[in-house]
Amino acid sequence: MNLNSKSDAYAAAGVDITAGYKSVELIKEHVKRTATPGVCSDVGGFGGLFRPDLSGITKPVLVSGTDGVGTKLKLAFLLNKHDTVGIDCVAMCVNDVICCGAKPLFFLDYIACGKNVPARIADIVKGVADGCVQAGAALIGGETAEMPGFYPENEYDLAGYTTGIVDEDKIIDNKKTEAGDVVIALPSSGVHSNGFSLVRKVFDVEHTDIASPVEALGGSPLGETLLTPTKIYVKPVLALLEQVEVKGISHITGGGFYENIPRSIPAGLGAKIEKAAVRVLPIFKLIQEAGGISERDMFNTFNMGVGMSVVVKKEDAGKALSILKENGEDAYIIGEIIRSEEKIVLC
Repeated sequence: MNLNSKSDAYAAAGVDITAGYKSVELIKEHVKRTATPGVCSDVGGFGGLFRPDLSGITKPVLVSGTDGVGTKLKLAFLLNKHDTVGIDCVAMCVNDVICCGAKPLFFLDYIACGKNVPARIADIVKGVADGCVQAGAALIGGETAEMPGFYPENEYDLAGYTTGIVDEDKIIDNKKTEAGDVVIALPSSGVHSNGFSLVRKVFDVEHTDIASPVEALGGSPLGETLLTPTKIYVKPVLALLEQVEVKGISHITGGGFYENIPRSIPAGLGAKIEKAAVRVLPIFKLIQEAGGISERDMFNTFNMGVGMSVVVKKEDAGKALSILKENGEDAYIIGEIIRSEEKIVLC
């Protein structure tokens, strides 16, 4: 902590820079857990340094992604639980870059808050570090901005950024997808980090008891279920890419099936999805019933229990399922690629 840096005038305006120093001290232990061989700098510098290992890569391409947690943070505020939303922040970024076949190298976070409470900042960064460990990415930097008058004292926003690397010849795009290919689902852990503006409206979370057990959720409280962090798919997908030709990968985020699955399908083809095959989680059934939401809108807003989809050749489907299951994913087939001008056919 820098004991020589203190501004009474700035503190009177609502910004305590000494709290910022305290936060940095508290988060160092979490950042240390994420270190990988490429890290060349410590927390506290003006930039995070990383030396990528280019062995085995002939034409390296950097792939970057950035995202935030969104209004799911409102649930964290209501429950005063801040140690998991960082996982969501990492997941929303690294799950995107893995869709290109890129291995995430490092991550940076940005926290803007109304009041810097060091213990709360440490909880947030703990979640970020947990997500980075799951993704195999190093947390090499970040920024905490105390912004009184812009955010309420007990609220904050959280966003992040990641860079990954892939050999140009191994980039995953939709160019090789063909009719007859199989669509494999990787299960989600819940709502993940999309659609929460609708979720909050449906359940009126600010005026509802979200801490009590809910029978339809197997006795789990609604708030706890909704706050379940987004699953990170990096390691199982990287394992799959090593052994199977993957033709397309989609991260099922905002826009659900209708917006995201088509992103890995070329013109003239569509995905025929068997609705009966989709393992819809109880939370989505509860959202649909409580909100009186149409099936079309549900599949066009939420992941419905499918956090990521992968397209492979039909003859590779069995091997792909085995590899994914060996790496902790209870993956299953939900459809196939067909010739169609309609990008998604739910039947």
